[in-house]
Formats: sequence, C-alpha cells, structure tokens
Amino acid sequence: MTVTVAVDANGADLGPAEVAAGAAIAAAQGVRVILFGPAREIGGVPDGVTVVDAPVSIAKAADPAAAARSTPEASIVRAARAVADGDAQALVSGGSTGAALAAALFNVRRGRGIHRPALAMLVPLGGGRHVTMLDVGANVVVRSEHLVQFAFMGAALAQVVLGVTHPRVALLSNGGEDTKGTPLVVETHAALRERAGGRAGGRDVGALNFVGNIEGHDLTRGVADVVVTDGFTGNVVLKTMEGVSQTVLGAVRSAATSSPRAKAGGLLLRPALQGFRTEVDPEGNGGAYLLGLRHLGVVPHGRYSRHGFSQAILLAARGVSGDVVGRTHTALDAAGALKERQKASAVGSTVGDP
Repeated sequence: MTVTVAVDANGADLGPAEVAAGAAIAAAQGVRVILFGPAREIGGVPDGVTVVDAPVSIAKAADPAAAARSTPEASIVRAARAVADGDAQALVSGGSTGAALAAALFNVRRGRGIHRPALAMLVPLGGGRHVTMLDVGANVVVRSEHLVQFAFMGAALAQVVLGVTHPRVALLSNGGEDTKGTPLVVETHAALRERAGGRAGGRDVGALNFVGNIEGHDLTRGVADVVVTDGFTGNVVLKTMEGVSQTVLGAVRSAATSSPRAKAGGLLLRPALQGFRTEVDPEGNGGAYLLGLRHLGVVPHGRYSRHGFSQAILLAARGVSGDVVGRTHTALDAAGALKERQKASAVGSTVGDP
C-alpha cells in the first residue's frame, strides 16, 4: 500500500520551498505527499508530490484554537481536513505546534477514550538505544489522569515501534523519592504505582511496569524506556538536551582542529564521530509522534532542513504502515487505560475533560 501524507508547508523557519524539497526526497522513496502551502513559493515538484495552493498560515496566531476554527482556508487546517476526509493517512506540520494540535483536534479528532493527545519523542541515547519521552509540547497544563494515560500511551508506543516487550516507565521529578515533586507529580506517582499493582515494576497482566521517579540526569542513562512529564517540562528538557548535544559536538570539533597534532588525531576519529553525530542528530529522528488522534500526526521542529522534513514524512509513512495508531489504541484498551473503561471500572466517580 502506498501511503499518502498531508504536509503543511507553512510556518517552517527555512520557508515552504525547503519543506517541498524534503517532500521530494520522501517521494523518491515511495511516499505520496500532498503539500499545502503557497504554490508560488513552492515552485515545481516531482512526481509523487501534489501541491494544493494554500498561502494562508496561522502558524503565528496568538490563539491557535480560535484561528483553526475561524480560518478554514489555512494550510494546516486544510491538511488536517485531508486526513479526516481520507485523502491522506497521516499529517505532518513543521509550523506552530499549537496550530497543528488545534487543527488536528477539530478535524482529525481524538481517538475514542483519549483524554488528551500527547507529543512523544524517541530520544536517541547512542548505540541504537532510545528513550520515549512524552509529553514534549502538546499540553502545558495537565491533570494526573492525563499523565497516567500518557504513561500507557508511551509504553504502547515503545512496544509497537521499538519492540520493547515490557517497557520500564518512569515519572520525571526532582528526586527519586515517592514524595518528591510538585503536588501533581506526587499525585501521579501514587496513581502510577497503583496501576503497577501497588508496587514499582509490577508484572501483572495489564499492569504498568512503573519504576518510579527519575531525575533529569537519569534521562540518558537508560534506566527507563518511557519517561512521562507535562508538555511544558518535556519541551524545555528536550530542547536543552538538543542544545547541549550540539554544543558538545561543536566543542569536540573545535578541539580536533586546534593544532596539527589534534588535526591528525581528528582524522582518525572522524568516522566514529560522524557516526555518533548522525545518530544523535535531532533531524534524523524526524520529529515527535502526535499520539491520541484517530490518525497519525508527526510534528518536526520548525528549524529543520529538507533532510529533517523528509525524515518526518518518512516517519509518518512508517507509522501508518506499522499501524501505530491502531496498535497503540489496542494496547491502551487491553490495559484498561481508555477513559470509558476507567469510568466503567470506577465506582461513584467520573473522569472527563476540563
């Protein structure tokens, strides 16, 4: 089956033409792309890429939800509508995360039983290892039940995409103790521990393999396969990690060219360093999965080059081919983590949206 991906070309830092160049790279690998953006800036495209002239952008709108509702001609809204109507199977947008989320919620819509969509990033740790971190930007303000569902969503994604049989799930905090963190973190810790069968590392059927709280320095140590936090904290942490990795690579490059002897050593190290740089390059991952919708979304960073956008489109296509949405939803249902199931199993209590 040939996968078709709807791509919003507006809002990217390097402009619609750079997004179109990324779409061309993805099309050369067998993915069909419908590109929504200003046709005059995009220019000619190869076979496999269709341009829908949509020059209106709401990427910089102060109120993304209001803009998505009131601007049906906006490129991101039209791209989301294409997915909802079945013209494409996945959505990619490198513009404003808020606009992409709003357009997706109003058109693609949430999956059954999902409280909130979440952005999940597969963060490379080197050596082919990854940690799945969510939320990394979709929800600044959350409740405990949202974070609990994010934990199950992340665990399901790690199983489906990374092949981790029983993912270790941790909660990001400022200490490993149960009582550390904000009131939200403390409440969520108790809820996750309960879902783990009353103890960290529970192995009961449908139970979460919750390993407790971890601190920031544990993120890259491989002590957990999934790390759960709110979207504000996750976004700050992710961008800090990206900045530090780029600074370290730059420092190594400067040191390797600082003297004739260093240059000689640098030549010997170049293949290994190039491989490591490729592995930790944020663009190589393609961006974050937007989970919790009825169809798959991928949100690359707006500063990506054509390479990053091609990887985002290919990531979306692989996600569709691997039925990430369906398999993740099935795993959530089996674990009783969908809100209808939670309502049915809760005596005298209800769980709903704000």
